Amino acid sequence: MNHWQDLEKTQRTIARVLQNSVMRERLAHAYVFEGGRGTGRQEAALLLSQAFLCSHRDGADPCRACSDCRRAASGNHPDVHRIEPDGASIKVDQIRALKKEFSMRGMETQKKVYLVREADKMSASAANSLLKFLEEPEGEALAVLMTVNAHQMLPTILSRTQVMSFQPLSPERVIRHLKAEGYPEKEAATAARLTSDLEEAAALFEEEWISQARAKVIQLMNDVMHRPSDAYITLHETVMPFFPGREQVERALDLIMLWYRDVLRMQVGQSEAIVYIDQEDRLAEQAFQLSQGRLGRNLQAVMDAKRRVHANVAPQLLMEQLLLRLQEG
Repeated sequence: MNHWQDLEKTQRTIARVLQNSVMRERLAHAYVFEGGRGTGRQEAALLLSQAFLCSHRDGADPCRACSDCRRAASGNHPDVHRIEPDGASIKVDQIRALKKEFSMRGMETQKKVYLVREADKMSASAANSLLKFLEEPEGEALAVLMTVNAHQMLPTILSRTQVMSFQPLSPERVIRHLKAEGYPEKEAATAARLTSDLEEAAALFEEEWISQARAKVIQLMNDVMHRPSDAYITLHETVMPFFPGREQVERALDLIMLWYRDVLRMQVGQSEAIVYIDQEDRLAEQAFQLSQGRLGRNLQAVMDAKRRVHANVAPQLLMEQLLLRLQEG
């Protein structure tokens, strides 16, 4: 992302607000960039940092050629400080070290920037320490706190920052992009529901991952419905070897959820909105055979499994328990 016009393509309002603030020299001292993966939060934070530090701006756009711009982009600028979780959380010592850095003069200018990734993962003591820093900013400072879950941050922090909510790309836009890149439509339709990040969506096609993942989940869903005695074997011999860890199992659960939502769409006459566009006949058959009550219980079972996937439950056990619930209906 080189210019604010690039951000405007996906986050028009945010791009315009930040552009105007840069041009008028009226940036807030702290922002919260809230949004899911692929919404451009990190790229926008870097662009804002460059615009803040650059002394050769073209309007609101950083020049990207000066030393400040180049080193900020490479992560080597001495006055741009990055914080991210150390293990499971951001610890108070990290915030104390940041405050110590800001108590010193800037290495090359009076301006300093700090970028906090996964800001919702600050420990309570770290959040309170940062709060004092936000209340009494030192010198020309710019803070950008990035998070997927702003509601998990201290309300007092949110009240002292300008919150910018980044909207996810629509599945339709992701599908158009993937098709333009030459990817098959049926896999593109599925990938677009798994992520709104264009790069991440394209990565799903590496080594035909998305095609294989769809095929394995379709086989499992067909066995659950028509060959329940084979479903356990399919789970252990076909599905789990392909989705071995927690992150992969979460992907599998997303694909299963998409399947049952497609069945529901068939029941309510929205066949034009299905994700498994090459499976319309099978989906129609299951829509006829499954009662709305059982379909609702199946969807709830998948949602319950998604909530537990990062808990202290072995992925294989979690999937076995889900399979039992789906078969029991």
